[in-house]
Amino acid sequence: MIGFTSYPTLKVFLGLGIATVITLVLMPLFIKFMRREGVGQQIRADGPQRHLIKQGTPTMGGVVIIVAVFLTCVLCGTWTVDLILVVAIFLLTGLIGLLDDVESVAHKRSLGLTPSQKMIGLGVQAVGFCFLAVNFCNISPVVTFPGGLSVDLGVLTTRFMYDGVLELQIPWLYIVFVFLLFAGLSNAVNLTDGLDGLAGGCTMIVMLVMAAVAFSYDELNLAIFAGAIAGSCVGFLWFNGHPATIFMGDTGSLALGGAFAGLAVLTKTEVISLIIGGLFVAEALSVMIQVISFKATGKRVFLMAPLHHHFEKKGWAEDKVVMRFWIVTAMLASIGFSLWFIG
Repeated sequence: MIGFTSYPTLKVFLGLGIATVITLVLMPLFIKFMRREGVGQQIRADGPQRHLIKQGTPTMGGVVIIVAVFLTCVLCGTWTVDLILVVAIFLLTGLIGLLDDVESVAHKRSLGLTPSQKMIGLGVQAVGFCFLAVNFCNISPVVTFPGGLSVDLGVLTTRFMYDGVLELQIPWLYIVFVFLLFAGLSNAVNLTDGLDGLAGGCTMIVMLVMAAVAFSYDELNLAIFAGAIAGSCVGFLWFNGHPATIFMGDTGSLALGGAFAGLAVLTKTEVISLIIGGLFVAEALSVMIQVISFKATGKRVFLMAPLHHHFEKKGWAEDKVVMRFWIVTAMLASIGFSLWFIG
């Protein structure tokens, strides 16, 4: 009989498969429940008109994604500090998304929590995550760029001693950096979740690469976690492919973005992750550019932001936008992984 200790890659693939199966089994039940309760997505009135037919489609499918990933980690993982920390941030960012979705559904509007409420929640979680990662996972506050350039963000660090033995550190600059990373990636994945299969497919690709990165560092539990997310996205895409019968909602998109940021910190790929997830970054930048341009000049750079809506306005079919964005994600993820591997 083949042992998992001899073939650790089997655990990663098993985790991916288990998460896929759990999602495929639970999602139809969740869709049926949401339809019975009359809980559906609220569509932006100023968005593409062909999206209005999606009004009322069941949402919050991210709940099933979260459950599938958690159960997979229970079945396949070992609860090291690293795994506990990344699963905790995954659950907590998902909780912010759930509150946002509930608020949106309760008031029947496309917006839920205010941006400031989301940022406060993400900020508290990012600070807590960074503090624990530095002090209990031996994460260095040094940030490395492609090409070998490193920047020490631990130059402004407060240290505390207990009984002359235990030293706790608060690297203030690195905490700010991690907060920006969490806020940026969480909101970037959230903004990408605007077309059927877009966020799920892009996250699946990105998490497969992050699983490879974690595995290369001998971080088997983090690799299992990333593989489980990829698997849950595969199962989710079965129902979220165009035309979608369920949306992940902010519950899923914020959780996935938080998990991505958490993995980037724990594998010390904070900068490389911005290349691996470059499609998410481009979506977020398109919104920022659009807002700044309109406020400064009264003119829009894009026909509509985020970026995927720009291409819809240009006449691209929804499934064509999604497929091409998947291809771009795969290219960027490959470039990012290559830069990490040779660097």
